Amino acid sequence: MDLLADLDRRGLIHDSTDRAALAARLDGGPIGVYVGFDPTADSLHVGHLVGQLYLRRFQLAGHRPFPLAGGATGMVGDPSGRSDERNLLDLETLRHNVSRIEAQLQRILDFSPGRYQARLVNNADWTEPLSLLNFLRDVGKFVTINQMLAKDSVRSRLDSESGLSFTEFSYSLLQANDFRHLYEHEGVEMQAGGSDQWGNIVAGVDLIRRSLGKAAHAMTHPLVTKADGAKFGKSADGAVWLDPDKTSPYQFRQFWMQVDDVMVGRYLQMFSLRPLDALTGVLDEQTGAPGKRVAQRALADELTELVHGAEALAAVRAATDVLFGGDPMLATEATLAAVAREVPASKLQSAALVDLVGVLVGTGLASSNSDARRTLQQKGFRANGVVLTEDSQLTGLPRLHGRFLLLRKGKTNHHLVEIS
Repeated sequence: MDLLADLDRRGLIHDSTDRAALAARLDGGPIGVYVGFDPTADSLHVGHLVGQLYLRRFQLAGHRPFPLAGGATGMVGDPSGRSDERNLLDLETLRHNVSRIEAQLQRILDFSPGRYQARLVNNADWTEPLSLLNFLRDVGKFVTINQMLAKDSVRSRLDSESGLSFTEFSYSLLQANDFRHLYEHEGVEMQAGGSDQWGNIVAGVDLIRRSLGKAAHAMTHPLVTKADGAKFGKSADGAVWLDPDKTSPYQFRQFWMQVDDVMVGRYLQMFSLRPLDALTGVLDEQTGAPGKRVAQRALADELTELVHGAEALAAVRAATDVLFGGDPMLATEATLAAVAREVPASKLQSAALVDLVGVLVGTGLASSNSDARRTLQQKGFRANGVVLTEDSQLTGLPRLHGRFLLLRKGKTNHHLVEIS
């Protein structure tokens, strides 16, 4: 399928410059396309995935992607979608954040040598050496205040109580200069991004036209929202990060497994790299038996493998089986490591295992000795899959990999004990 038609069917085009001109340019041969990611944190989150996958879709269609880490623009802060000014980060923090997100940007795209090789760029490389006077002459002279005041992100802040600082007001000029630099030096003819970036992106298109006399292209995708309309981000209710140390691969997969039925079809279309025709059967099965969560599983598995790799996906799927009733004795060391990240854990001496009730209370699975004995009578505890009774002996149970006991109360409460 034609790339633009595929993006359209997936609901991934919000705004674009002249569609016919863009289609003609794409038909004419490979095009360079970039998407920028500002280092406001030391990890990207799931809200950034659509932009990363935009680049991947263009690469798969025979074009060259340029993911951009905003080492310079991150020092200023984008006012788009903000009701107040961002806290400015110090240089050391910014450089640390840039180094972390650069590694994440390299996971989804193909950076191996070739015609369509992805290239990671950092706008600090060409912005930091630029003097203020040269910036005003080479960029500022081509942009009118009228244009800048017409932007929604500027107008909304001018009318707010907090106002808009000159620092944030200049952000769109910096981003416009990024586009012009990449156009001149890397042959990048198109910029993509979220719909809240439209004003900043077309500022670059206009700067290229005015200063170079050339035509550039722009396209935005809708922002990814939850069922309640809130957008994905670093909100207080918990961001889902791409960094496995901030959001484990297990938690990452569970996030997609728990997606609301009314949103899963939309997310599959937006995030999956599988052909749309291949998703039809999945969505039909989901409609016929939503309880099986076929669509959620397809989405969760594809994105977990994409972000964290095939080995991580295999480990977290196996860990999920263990935590939801599978035989723990079949767990590999990788599976057990994944389980250990998700459940409380402690270390015990072998001698402590003789006191079954004491172990259950000490691990927090029972609130008291009487609670432990009552639940044992009800056969509500398991150890390494074996149902425990008041007469059970933990010392005689086979151990996971020679030294672990996975204790379970009910269906969902677990505790991993390492025995020394």
